[in-house]
Order: sequence, then structure tokens, then C-alpha cells
Amino acid sequence: MSERWKFRIVSPVIILICFVSVTSANARSTGVPFERIPFDLSRVKIEGDLKSFTPAWETQIIEDGLQVFILTLRSPRPDVPAPITVAWNFPSLDISAFWNSDIHPDKVNYYKSSITSRASSQAPVITLMNIADINRFTFACSDALNKVSLGCYLREEDARFYCSLKFFDEMTPAMTEYRVKIRIDTRNIPFYAALRDVTDWWAAQENYTPAPVPEHARLPMYSTWYSFHQNLDVEEVMADCRIGKEIGLEAVIVDDGWQTLDSQRGYAYTGDWQPERIPDMREFVDRIHKLDMKFLLWYSVPFIGEHARNVERFKGKYLRYWDGQGAYVMDTRYPDVREFIINTYEKALEDWNLDGFKLDFIGFFRATDETKMTAEEGRDYASVNEAVDRLMTDIMARLRGMKPDIMVEFRQRYIGPLMRKYGNMFRACDCPNNAVVNRYRTTDLRILSGNTAVHSDMFMWHTDEPVESAALQILNILFSVPQLSVRLVQIPQNHLDMARFWIGYWKANRHVLLDGEFVPVNPGAVYPMLRATKDGKTIVGLYNDMPVVCDDSSVSKIDVLNAKRSEAVVLDVQKDMGAVQMDVYDCLGRVQKTEKKELHRGLYKVNVPSSGLLQIANLR
Repeated sequence: MSERWKFRIVSPVIILICFVSVTSANARSTGVPFERIPFDLSRVKIEGDLKSFTPAWETQIIEDGLQVFILTLRSPRPDVPAPITVAWNFPSLDISAFWNSDIHPDKVNYYKSSITSRASSQAPVITLMNIADINRFTFACSDALNKVSLGCYLREEDARFYCSLKFFDEMTPAMTEYRVKIRIDTRNIPFYAALRDVTDWWAAQENYTPAPVPEHARLPMYSTWYSFHQNLDVEEVMADCRIGKEIGLEAVIVDDGWQTLDSQRGYAYTGDWQPERIPDMREFVDRIHKLDMKFLLWYSVPFIGEHARNVERFKGKYLRYWDGQGAYVMDTRYPDVREFIINTYEKALEDWNLDGFKLDFIGFFRATDETKMTAEEGRDYASVNEAVDRLMTDIMARLRGMKPDIMVEFRQRYIGPLMRKYGNMFRACDCPNNAVVNRYRTTDLRILSGNTAVHSDMFMWHTDEPVESAALQILNILFSVPQLSVRLVQIPQNHLDMARFWIGYWKANRHVLLDGEFVPVNPGAVYPMLRATKDGKTIVGLYNDMPVVCDDSSVSKIDVLNAKRSEAVVLDVQKDMGAVQMDVYDCLGRVQKTEKKELHRGLYKVNVPSSGLLQIANLR
């Protein structure tokens, strides 16, 4: 046996180091050295001018460590509320990191833990956790429709966390009552479990029911964005799709560029939605369907470009002008604006037989200081947020009425409790050729998206890259639905073979990768390990040099994706596994080593090629 593939027990000299690494990273135990952080309603206060509103509080104790505070503001007459803040503080006890839905990788600098949410953007929740990934304090807000600013920072003078929820700090219509729930969770459970419970809490609310997810939304796709940008060519896209279908891609998303001959990546000509670059769109869709692939088409929902023919049609019905892109943002409080947008998609669906839509830039629908917050002058809503909710709800209902399995994709940051109602696919925000960023963004989405299909950003790589390096773009997103965006007709043969192997592996194991018990490890270190378990199989994505814990007697198969440059994979076997078969593959799926072993308690080092795969199967 060559030394390269020899399995050996690691020297006891390094056992302590490995054990500490596993303990701090994997959060296998829910024990913590401190009691739960004490918290009750007496610690909460309201700051700001209540004007004519009178506050009233209720408390619901769900279980030990989990409670909901209900704030109701009532006014004897319609009044425009002034900004108010609900605030509290508590001592920093065993807290080392935070989590929110923003796309930034920094999860340890408390001054960056704030988040602002509304119907079309982000989610109103913040979690504080300890070094073992155990929840210490999670707070969430029931209002995912209106703008809510969540804050949480450490005050150095007293080492206490100061948390807040700020309401009504954007233009708001007059009202007589406002009711909101604040969920506080101090249970000693993994942070991702606390966030999963918050996700379920939102989904159970009236008017927040997530859209059903068609099976095709959970299959790998080809995207034209990075491979073509706006310079779309039907024959070249078809050539890539033929190869894409052969390697396992089941749909194509035709992105920006189809609707205009302008290729300057702006939106000054957007808004007429005529297929200027692809005059016979129906023929294009039919050709894709003959490949047995689905067809999704990109639209920017809010924009009418200054050079579009429709720009005069909606004069006076815009929220603002985006100077940098030469486009206006439509005001959805006007019924004819909503109908124009919805009819655009209905007509495209009927005329071209589409299978789905990529709807972009939803977050631009928001009020400004100049926005009149009244239902008059042709507006049937005073609130921009409520009008956006009406628009997006109607879009989904009417499209599903035409095609029940319609797919609708939104891009991160256009995510959150209400966005799950409007669509069934969430994609990671743009991170071209950046595997690490794609990993933590898809992981963040997985944590808060329930059964909504989470897609990677379209991964790409340079054709001259080593195949092991190119493979990292796929390995880092395997716990989400892959979207590929390279010119398949141009990449080297070994790159194509690599993509075929890993997409095939993903499809064979997607029931585990997508539906298994998902454990994201150490968000403060941008998730150096991910794992999913289902039906007796565990798949581990290993992105840094750290041991893989094998301690679940119900698991008979373990796959380790060696998504790093070093070849060393260390197994921390905490319960005897007995006789196993180990198969080692390189990134092209070629078998490098097969061996039967006895795995008893201890540490084992296995050499696995970079971007390769280790499969362990129990023989009992």
C-alpha cells in the first residue's frame, strides 16, 4: 500500500488539540457554563414620543426560556406615529458571536449585528450565541411587513448588550392601532434550532404562509448571467444547454439582456419588456423544452427606464428616480401600476409558455421622505409596504392560477417571512468566482428559509484554473441547489467531467443535502464545516482542517467532501463503528483507493485528494 493512501491512528500527542477543535466547532453538547440569561417584561422600556398612542403589554410564556411579549398601541383618533424604540439590556454572559440575515461574513463584531427588515428585504431577527454555537439570546419581531430596525451592541463601559427594535422611522400612514409580537428565546439549544423555530413561528402567522415549492425548483440549473451577461445569443445558449442537460442541469434561467439591445448593464431602456434581442422568444422556449429542460426568465420588477416607451404612461406614479441607472421606481399603490406589472408576467407566461420567473430588485419598493402616505389621487393604498404585499401576493396567486407549479426566484437580500409567500426559490446574492462567499450566503439562507428552495449564486471559474480549484466552486454550495454559469462549450474536458461528477453526486444525494437535518458549524468562522443527516447517511462538507466527529450509531454511511487544499481528513470516532469500507475519489469521480477497515474509538487520518470525496460504509 502506498503511503499516500494509508489509514493510520493519529499520535496521542495531538489528541487534545483535535478534541478542543471539535468541541468548540461542532456544538455537540447543549451544556453551557452559565445559566440562561434572565429576562422578563420588567426589563423592557419604550423610548420616544408616543403622541396620542397608549401602550399596553401582554406576556405569553411558551416554555421555560421562551416567551412572547405583545405590544399594542392605541390612539383615540387616526394619528401618524412618531419613531419609537423598544429597548432592553442584559449582561454579556458566555456570548461570542451573533447571527442575522445580512450578507456580510462578519458574525463576531457586535457593532455590525444590526439589521433592518421590511416586506421585501431581510428578516427581523438577531441571535447571540456562545463559542459552542449554542443560543444565548434570540429576539424576533412578528412584523415582517413594515420597516423595523433591530439593533444589538455591546457597551464597553458595563459589558452589557443593548438591544432595540425601532418602529415607524420611515414615512407611515395614520392609524388608530398597531400590534406587534416580540419573541425572546434564551433556551440552551443550537443557534440554528432557535432560528428554525423563529422561521416556523413566522410561517404560522396569518398572511405569511409560504408558497408551495415545485420539484423542479429543487433541481440544478444553468444561468446565463455570468456566462453571457447582457450579450445573449440564442444559438450559444442552446449549445451550453445541450451540454448542461447531459451533465444533469434541468432548467435554464435567461437573465438580463433579452429585453433590450442595450448592453451597458444599466436599466435606462428597461420597462417595455419586448424581446428585442430574442425576437422569437416562444421558439427559444420550445427548443429548450425539447431538451427536457425548464425555462425561467428574468425581470426587474420596479423599474421603468427613462428611455422606455412606457415611461410617460406612468408619469406621476413613481416613488423616485435612480440616477445612477437612469430608471424610475414605480409606485405600486396605484392599481394600474400593479395591473401593468402583473399583466406583463401573465402575458409572458401565456405567450411564451414559461416555467418560471426570476424577479429582481424588489427591495427598491420603499417610501421616501417625499412620499405622500395617503390613499388618494388614484392610490388605493396609503402604505407602500402594504401595496407591495398586495402586488407580490397577487402576482403569485395569478401566476399559480395559470400554472400551479410556477417557479419564482428572488435574490438575497430579497428574502424573509413574506418573501417566502411571494416565491419558492431564494438565491444567494452575487459573488462571482468566490466559493467561500457562496458557501456562507447559501448557508445563511438555508438557516432561515424552511422548505423554500435555496439556490447558490451562479458559480463560475476561469478556464485555466486547476480542476481541483474549479471544483471548489461546486463543493462549497452542495448544501443548496446548484446554479452553474460558465460557458460549457469552452471549458476543458476535465472541468466538464468534474462538473458532471459532482452534479451527479448532488442529484443522487439531494434528499440528504436538502432535506436532512442540517447542521451549520461556527458562523463566526464562516461555516468551516457543514453537515446533513437523513435515513442513516451523513454528508459532511469539510472546508477547513478540523476533525470530523463520528458519534451517531444510527448512521451507517458517511460521506466527507474534502473541499480544501490539504489532503488530510481526520476522523474522530467516538463510538466503535466496526468493519467499514472506505472509498476515496478524486474531484473527477475516479476511484483512488478502496479498503476495508475496523474503526474503533480514536482518531484516524485518511488521505483524500483536494476537492475529493471519502465514502465510509458500515459493513455490519
